[in-house]
Amino acid sequence: MKQALLVFLGGGLGSALRYLISKSLNGIFPYFFLGTFIANILGCLLIGFVLGSFSQGKLLSENQLLLLSAGFCGGFTTFSAFALENHSLIRSGAFLQLSLYLFSSILVGILAVSAGIYFSKQF
Repeated sequence: MKQALLVFLGGGLGSALRYLISKSLNGIFPYFFLGTFIANILGCLLIGFVLGSFSQGKLLSENQLLLLSAGFCGGFTTFSAFALENHSLIRSGAFLQLSLYLFSSILVGILAVSAGIYFSKQF
């Protein structure tokens, strides 16, 4: 039960932060959801760092891992919102913007996870 509460707490905090970022940054560029993009990339970087740190036995307990990865990062990253936004780009016929948003999110997300793991090894 303690683990479920940790995930719940982390998820709530992550979701609230994602909401604030998306609310303040989405809409700056037409057909590119900057807030969601930033939340996804930061979430990928953080989960890479958290998992990299945990796998090396540094800094984190199993409870902290749950709080930060399944909880905070799970609530903070917004893949379902990402999928919905891509769907809206398809429906509006914005295929160039769809391609840019889709591929840059995936590529930069993967690079951010790798960077997070790399940075975790530096501490």
